[in-house]
Amino acid sequence: MTLDALIQTYFDTGTLPDLPRDHFIDGQFIAPQAGAYMDSFDPATGTAFGDFAAGTAADVDAAVSSAARGLAVWRDTPPAQRCAILNNVARLMRAEADLLAVVETLDSGKTLAEAQGDVASSARLFEYYAGAADKLDGRSVNLGNDNAAFTIREPVGITAHIIPWNYPTSTLVRGIAPALAAGCSAVVKPAETTPFTALLIADLLVRAGLPAGVVNVVTGTGAEAGAPLVTDPRVRHVTFTGSVATGVHVMQAVAPNVTGLTLELGGKSPLVAFADADPEAVADGALWAIFSNAGQICTAGSRLVIHRDLHDQVLDKLVAKARALRIGHGLRGPDMGAVNSPQHLNSIAAHVDRARDRGVDILCGGKPACDPETGKGWFFEPTILGGLSPDDDAVIQEIFGPVLAVQKFATEEEALLLANGTEFALAAGVYTSDISTAIRMARRIDAGQVTVNDYWAGGIELPFGGNRKSGFGREKGLEGLDAYTRPKAITLAV
Repeated sequence: MTLDALIQTYFDTGTLPDLPRDHFIDGQFIAPQAGAYMDSFDPATGTAFGDFAAGTAADVDAAVSSAARGLAVWRDTPPAQRCAILNNVARLMRAEADLLAVVETLDSGKTLAEAQGDVASSARLFEYYAGAADKLDGRSVNLGNDNAAFTIREPVGITAHIIPWNYPTSTLVRGIAPALAAGCSAVVKPAETTPFTALLIADLLVRAGLPAGVVNVVTGTGAEAGAPLVTDPRVRHVTFTGSVATGVHVMQAVAPNVTGLTLELGGKSPLVAFADADPEAVADGALWAIFSNAGQICTAGSRLVIHRDLHDQVLDKLVAKARALRIGHGLRGPDMGAVNSPQHLNSIAAHVDRARDRGVDILCGGKPACDPETGKGWFFEPTILGGLSPDDDAVIQEIFGPVLAVQKFATEEEALLLANGTEFALAAGVYTSDISTAIRMARRIDAGQVTVNDYWAGGIELPFGGNRKSGFGREKGLEGLDAYTRPKAITLAV
């Protein structure tokens, strides 16, 4: 079915044909053992467009058992064959990109263009790690003439992947692609509001040649499906993306089994703009950094830390650009889509209402909204908050929505203090025409990635992750393989 036909079918019927609704275990779709299903809602309309299995511990046990059988086959599959299969996956993803993008738009609420970018980058992730599958070499170690010694890299075993709702496709793939390249098997638990792309991709993996059982997907809630997955002693590494509070809970849950863990948690990332920066570039960068995906990005540039001499000029441009953004159903080509759930919409609104009550300047936006064509959906206006002190809640708390907090500075040292002034340390941007200033700030800002005169530039080849309460471990890049392999030292007396 063409892209236009998929979109028209959805608007005509309120659903898509042949959406998977069962768990994917041992290479096939399997009904939940308890027989229960949950509705999945289109955030742009607030109505259900499909349902999916409500998993329990019994389903998780079946999935992990399947992953154990799959691991026995996959870890011994020649690396060149793993490489070929992962490249097949990338080709199939591109062939089915329209379906995957439409489903992600309906699941998450983002715009179709954003979903298409997510799918395209995910296909590229499979290609990238396909190229690494046959290059996971060890090294020779010189212990002297009496011994020969070398190292090998082994897969860690069964891996668990807890996927968030804001980027359900690319977050899934950036975890399972390196795990598969390393020879691991996987069990995936997608977010309960965005289950479908994980199910579609799991089926696609088997069609591409992946042995049954190597990747399994159990849908449902975190309490009923996620918790038994991360505490299963057969799981040897957990990759979790989500809130700080849930990440801490996951850390506590995996500790008794001494399970490996990668955490990608919250962010309150600054864009630091100096007086010599290009005002138009700063305004465009800040607009993209906070209003992409309706601000529902861990790396969102949610703080604009701007020199007082540039403040008014940039804010005039930025407010005008924000007011011009069109919101609406993601399949109709708006500038900004819906937020993912009514609960999250209420959380964003409560943050802004409290800021209003504190006397914070609301320069634009500040209210829930709806699709202008239908009057439905869970939307929030593009919002900019000004006049903020360093300890204001809007500065230090992650709102995870289309809300930008603006702070002024006078000196470089003050800018650095403001940039590092939260408990998060995920990403940052620096805008300046002075290369020395750029390098000093990039070195001194505490963040996993700093971009100069742009925001969040770079792609899958760069390692991604945070410091402090933004988590630990790195995904993407060659560093993304580290969590899924372990070195073994072997010595021989000669």
